[in-house]
Parts: sequence; C-alpha cells; structure tokens
Amino acid sequence: MIDKSVANAGEAIRDVVDGMTISLGGFGLCGIPENLIAALLKKGTKGLTCISNNAGVDDFGLGLLLHKKQIKKMIASYVGENAEFERQMLNGELEVELIPQGTLATRLMAGGYGMPAIYTPAGVGTEVAEGKESRTFTFHGIEKEYLMEYAFEPDFALVKAWKGDKAGNLIYRGTSQNFNHAVAMCGKITIAEVEELVEPGELDPNFIHTPGVFIQRIFQGERYEKRIEQRTVRKKEDNE
Repeated sequence: MIDKSVANAGEAIRDVVDGMTISLGGFGLCGIPENLIAALLKKGTKGLTCISNNAGVDDFGLGLLLHKKQIKKMIASYVGENAEFERQMLNGELEVELIPQGTLATRLMAGGYGMPAIYTPAGVGTEVAEGKESRTFTFHGIEKEYLMEYAFEPDFALVKAWKGDKAGNLIYRGTSQNFNHAVAMCGKITIAEVEELVEPGELDPNFIHTPGVFIQRIFQGERYEKRIEQRTVRKKEDNE
C-alpha cells in the first residue's frame, strides 16, 4: 500500500507556485480546507485562479487570500457574504467568472470522469452563453438547446474530510461533503486535509466517499475553527 501522507499543510503545497489554477472544496464556510488556505496565505503564492463555490467571508477562508491580493481570478457560483470579493469585482481588480452552481459541480466531476466537455441547458439565452458553442438535442422527446462547457482541470485540488487513511481514502461528515468529492476528482494533484488520519484498513470500505485513487497527498490538520457563516437563532419567548 502506498503511503500518501505528508507532515503538514506547508509540505503538502510545497510545489504550488504563482499563476496556478486551484480548485477548493466547501460550501460557504462548511467543509473548507482551512489548513491549506492558511498555508497558501503564509507562503504568499499569488496570481492564483481559484475554482470554488464561493470565496468565504472577509476574514476567513478564501477571503483571506483575497485581502492579500493573492487571487487573480475567481470562478464561482456566487459572491456570497464576502464584501471584499464584491468590492474587487466591481472595481475591476479581480477577474470573476460566475457559473450556475449545477454547471460548476458537473464541470468538476467531468474532469474526474475524463470527459473534456459537457452539454447543459443551464445558462442558454443569458450572459452565461456568450461566446460559447451550443447544440440542439432531442432528449426525452423534447428539442432543446444546450451549451457546451469545458471540464475543469486545475493544477491542484484542495479538499477537507472528516477521516482519511494514509492511502488517501476519505470520509466526509454530514453536509461538509458538499463540493469536496467533485473537487477531489478533478485535480491533476489532489491534496486532502483530514481531522483524523488512520492506517489503511481502519476505515469501513462501505462508508468511503472518495476513493484514494483520486488523492495524491493527505495530512492531518489542526486547530479547526469550523465557523458558521451566519448563525441565526430563534428569539426566546417570555413564557419559555
């Protein structure tokens, strides 16, 4: 069994250099690779193109890299709660490609499946379709126009899981699975950080979400904050 474990996040991103394209798992702040983002911040890698559902918040997640101007282009589904993301986009300081969320997920998975492109009806007749090839297909008896979208093939993919073994097999907990599995599939080199790293054979194969074949490096992270983007609680009634 090949041992894919490395000592820490800094060692894992040792060959991530300026100008590369990276994809990152997570949705909002749930399931983001906190340690790997912190390592990129410390390393100062710049000119990055980042593929992610969103860009965190102003003081956490990818928002930290935005504040340091380490990201050149964001490919995402929405701006979200990140005011700095919005400011840079509106001022022309950041290249932004907004993509329908389902299209984003499917382009990530297509990269893992070895499919160079997909066809989707999402975005037809909107700004999303500008400059893109389209074709008309009859599917389930309905004739419809579809856009051709290219699969993502980032230099590195960064994901976070709950448990993993040294062979790279991953288990996610709850909704933190979100985009992580799709992101893990598409990277030329995929790096996983986990809360608990175990020996091969310790994970029940029936519960593995991402097989180790997609993972090239894995390490046990530390000091996870697991922030909640917006915490909302019900007001307590007087009779409670």
